Amino acid sequence: MIEAFINRLPSLLLSLPIVLLALSVHEAAHGYAAYRLGDPTARNLGRLTLNPLKHLDPVGFLCMVFFRFGWAKPVPVNTRNFKNPRRDMALTGIAGPISNVLLAFLFVVLLRIYVIFVDPVYLLYGDGFMATVAYLFYIFLLSGVTLNLSLAVFNMIPVPPLDGSRFCYVFLPTKVYFGLMKYERYISLAIMLLLFLGVLSGPLGWIVDKLMWLMCRMVAMPAWVY
Repeated sequence: MIEAFINRLPSLLLSLPIVLLALSVHEAAHGYAAYRLGDPTARNLGRLTLNPLKHLDPVGFLCMVFFRFGWAKPVPVNTRNFKNPRRDMALTGIAGPISNVLLAFLFVVLLRIYVIFVDPVYLLYGDGFMATVAYLFYIFLLSGVTLNLSLAVFNMIPVPPLDGSRFCYVFLPTKVYFGLMKYERYISLAIMLLLFLGVLSGPLGWIVDKLMWLMCRMVAMPAWVY
């Protein structure tokens, strides 16, 4: 187990800045969407920023690093400031996952540009310091794709406190929606347990793989990359 952890250590370290960026963009997108729709709560609390310290949830951060699915500290939203609370809450909720999908696609484009100039044989099987640096940068860009997609997919699960539940606010009767929100804490604990047990990894990972395949096809990515 220790040897496996040591082997994973380089990729874990490379994922840290990606995770911080993904979480910060995700929450800032929520706050900006709410602000544009009439709610200045997040702006007033200094949450319209990419500073990860403003958004970091330690447990969600560690889950992102080790399990590839996690969360940040939710941006506060006051629906009373919205002109159309049901619609605007849904738009605010979906803004976070959409921002991560767009960020993932940006990393796909950067990865496509990168592999144009790097020989795959050298990148995957080359020896020496420069070959190692080239391979680590490839892993960094690849992590930018997978981790952003993982964050987007995980947060679209339609249960509180995840963003998918905000989107469901449009379709569920108000009484049913707020009835579910009463159990937010228990649902959060259940989700954490499922993450630790690996129950969610299979189905969510399948969705992430399909989205990544689609993005790579859009930029004519060589098959060996993904």
